[in-house]
Amino acid sequence: MPHRIPPLRTGHALHLLEGSAEYFPALVAAIDAAQREVWLETYIFDFTGSSAEVAWALERAARRGVSVRVVVDGFGTGSLPAAWRERLLEAGVDWRVFAPIGRLGVLTPASWRRLHRKLCVIDERVAFCGGINILDDLHDPNHGPLPAPRLDFTVQVTGPLVAQVRAAMLRLWKRMRTFDALRRGGLGGALTSLRASRPAAVASRPAAEGRQGSRAALVLRDNFRHRTNIERAYRRAIGRARSEVIIANAYFVPGRKMREALVNATRRGVRVVLLLQGRYEYFMQYYAARPIYGALLRAGVDIHEYSPSFLHAKVAVIDGRWATVGSSNIDPLSLLLAREANLVIEDPGFAQVLRDRLLHAVAHEGQAMQADQYAQRPLRQRVLERIAQVVMRLALTIEGKRTYW
Repeated sequence: MPHRIPPLRTGHALHLLEGSAEYFPALVAAIDAAQREVWLETYIFDFTGSSAEVAWALERAARRGVSVRVVVDGFGTGSLPAAWRERLLEAGVDWRVFAPIGRLGVLTPASWRRLHRKLCVIDERVAFCGGINILDDLHDPNHGPLPAPRLDFTVQVTGPLVAQVRAAMLRLWKRMRTFDALRRGGLGGALTSLRASRPAAVASRPAAEGRQGSRAALVLRDNFRHRTNIERAYRRAIGRARSEVIIANAYFVPGRKMREALVNATRRGVRVVLLLQGRYEYFMQYYAARPIYGALLRAGVDIHEYSPSFLHAKVAVIDGRWATVGSSNIDPLSLLLAREANLVIEDPGFAQVLRDRLLHAVAHEGQAMQADQYAQRPLRQRVLERIAQVVMRLALTIEGKRTYW
């Protein structure tokens, strides 16, 4: 049975960070202040431009005796550049790869279950959770230099949730160490590795106080005990919406229940605004999303496509007080297969900051999709949409997830 959605807790200080231009300086400053440990998880770790500053900070921390542990995804992150491999290894950075891609690449269904979380915790004092990879705002590994910064967000948090972030990262770390040891040395080696992987306890610290009434929860998605928590958190909040739902999501291919929740909200008189990807990035996500537009537009949902650069955000604001920021897209890969982490926040002040940024993007950086424009899209685009949907449905059938649609 999946766990219920975790309750929101008080006592947090929350700070919204937009893009690597804001996130990396805050992250580097926190790493440079570390005294005991730095744990980092990311789907992509790139070394181009400003992302190298994070790598330098990790090296500095390790060289002064801080325990530095990094987990990257085996598909999202390529091989370490030789120079950086040598530097990080010499400094003592413990670098691990989640589910390395084998000779068959992503042709096997087992390889589709990725680590997509973007988490960092430092000395059980401060944590970061959001959608931003260790990747420069103006660089894309597949597309090269970008004309404008990608739109994405992360939250810096102090308070009780920091210990929960660390616990989630510790569980994954121990599981990876155990599986590695099983492959190398059997059960005995796995038990030895598990005991050796236990980090030193971090002294308990008083929770930093946030604004009065601020509440937050860490909501995880995995393939064990938290299979539906993030999607359920979205649907519950949408189902309770009274006036407004604003969602910005990079790869938007919602399942039947999520589509029904959005349509039902419009029928109750709720304004529903979607800010979605307007630039071609990946074939499957780009074309599989567009057949869904028709029913949503007919129901009265406002759809805007972000145009200055790539949209990478996975955020929402509902009724000006509920917000979520995290790594989870609203598509089958995130909601059914990948490991994801979102913060769910009830704080009118925080929600207003995010709402203002999203509405500015809708008004000045997005192109409104009209129902008649959608109906007149070219035949070639319709064919590509159909191909993408067929392939996605086939993949879901192989994974036993046909009920998603």
